[in-house]
Amino acid sequence: MRRLSEIEAREQARNPTGIEEFDRVLGGGLVAGAVVLIGGDPGIGKSTLLLQALASLSERGPVLYVTGEESAEQVALRAQRLGVSGDGVDLLAEIRLEQITQALVERQPGVAVIDSIQTLYSGELTAAPGSVSQVRECAAQLTRIAKQTGITLILIGHVTKDGALAGPRVLEHIVDTVLYFEGDTHSSFRLVRAIKNRFGAVNELGVFAMTDRGLRGVSNPSALFLAGHSREVAGSCVMATQEGTRPLLVEVQALVDTAHVPNPRRLSVGLESSRLAMLLAVLHRHAGIATYDQDVFVNAVGGVRIMEPAADLAVALAILSSMRDRPLPAGLLAFGEIGLAGEIRPAPRGQERLREAAKLGFGLAVVPRANLPRQPIEGLRIQAVDRVEDVLGVLA
Repeated sequence: MRRLSEIEAREQARNPTGIEEFDRVLGGGLVAGAVVLIGGDPGIGKSTLLLQALASLSERGPVLYVTGEESAEQVALRAQRLGVSGDGVDLLAEIRLEQITQALVERQPGVAVIDSIQTLYSGELTAAPGSVSQVRECAAQLTRIAKQTGITLILIGHVTKDGALAGPRVLEHIVDTVLYFEGDTHSSFRLVRAIKNRFGAVNELGVFAMTDRGLRGVSNPSALFLAGHSREVAGSCVMATQEGTRPLLVEVQALVDTAHVPNPRRLSVGLESSRLAMLLAVLHRHAGIATYDQDVFVNAVGGVRIMEPAADLAVALAILSSMRDRPLPAGLLAFGEIGLAGEIRPAPRGQERLREAAKLGFGLAVVPRANLPRQPIEGLRIQAVDRVEDVLGVLA
């Protein structure tokens, strides 16, 4: 036993993967002995991204790719299609845990990928591969080896129809980092989000574009989430959101139309559905905007998911713009949380959001008064609002 004050705290060394957006999500790179769990829908690009990362890491040391879902020939075909050199990548087609652990101990790779954890089984258990007991035991054994040997392990996990990682929830507690692939498989854009990270920031976001040569990082992701309209349109408002350490500009669209059924529809894509109902109630109570006979649809452009309450102000402006069929002023963006009492609350890291907006050429920002910067930002006019009824003046 040692006292906490006697333990020397030192920064963990990082091993960059060679893919800048992937390193951003990981917190700067991989850490020796860390276990990373990455999940996502089938075909979204998990194996593709990790094969690209291993090819880059193989230039600095031995790496191992364990495939339990595909044959060795199928992995080789993918590498050939991606133009990835497999000279330094060891490949093992195996699902028996004991054989995999033996290969890890003997070869001592710097980084190993297990594709996937649900296909593995241990001969010491009678349960079938993918069962709760097998997944838990295999993950625990692999984590133990990673901590003892310093091997960085990346586990690919299946997801349920709801998008959550399949298997026991203890799996997420065992590992050091949990990443989720997001995005529509019919779109070329992919998002990788850190849900848990013992070596970096959570909710960090990496943005990729799927090409015929694999996944490529997007250097200016804000451009993806801003639709290019040929003319000004009603029901559209740009918001500045914060994903981990990165500010992003995202277009929020709203459509308000006369309901033709007794119960008007409330549909939200990429934003919290429960907050949409709350916002409509606040607009009615404090701003006199009634939507009880209107269908309301809200969408975040580009397939991104916005979970923070700072989207409230942009959603409210988009709804008002659609209701009145009047476009918002050109170059406007907004952010801020709307409370049940009608007050507009500040958003964290407002200065960074405003600087990102100015950098991309926006000229007007509607923000909570508490987010007013101490120093003016060149090229950006800022309009502060205190209550939801003040927002009506933006469309005047």
